[in-house]
Amino acid sequence: MEAIASDQASVDTRNRLVQAAVELILRQGYTATSVGEICVRAGVTKGGFFHYFENKEAIGMAAAEAWFATVASMLREAVEKAGPDPLRRLHAFFDALEAFTKTPGRVCACVVGMLSQEMALVHPGFQAVVARHFTAWTGILKELLVAAKGKRPPVNDFDPEEVAWFVNALWQGSIVVVKAVQKPELFHQNLRMARGMVDRLFES
Repeated sequence: MEAIASDQASVDTRNRLVQAAVELILRQGYTATSVGEICVRAGVTKGGFFHYFENKEAIGMAAAEAWFATVASMLREAVEKAGPDPLRRLHAFFDALEAFTKTPGRVCACVVGMLSQEMALVHPGFQAVVARHFTAWTGILKELLVAAKGKRPPVNDFDPEEVAWFVNALWQGSIVVVKAVQKPELFHQNLRMARGMVDRLFES
C-alpha cells in the first residue's frame, strides 16, 4: 500500500509541474517562463523538478503533450455527443472550440501555438512536436469533413484536408492577433466565419 501511495504521489507531483508549465506558457510564453517559476507555482522544489524532468525543454514538451491531449479529448468528446449526423458533428467541433475559449479565467492562447512561434525555427525537437500536434488537430477536422462529404454531396467539390488546414490556421492565427490587439471577441468572430464557410460547402 505504501508503494502504491508513493507512486500516486509521484504522478501527482509530475502532473502539478506540467500543469504549472501549461498555465505559465499560456500567460507569458515559453521563453519568459523559468524552471524556478514552474516550481513555485507547482509547490515543488528545484531538486524535485529535476527528479522528473532533465531540463526546461523536457517540461516544455510535456506541457505541449498535455495541452494537446486536453484539447483533442475535448473536441472528440463533443463530436461523439453530437450523434451520427456528420454536419451536427462538424457544428459540435466549432461549438467546443468556442466553449473552451470562453471558459472563465482561460486565456485565449495555445501552448502548441506559443511553442511554434517561439521555438519551431530554432529547436528541431520542438518543431517536430508542434508539427505532430497541428497535424493531429487538422486530422480530427478532416475526418469530420470527409464523413460530411460522403453523406451530403457538396455544392462544389473540395479537398477536406485543405479546408481542415485552413480552419486550423485561422484558429491559430486568430489567437496571435487577439493577443496583439487585445480583442478576444475577434477569435469568436473569425470562428463563426469559418463555421459559415464550412456550412456553405454543403448548402443545397
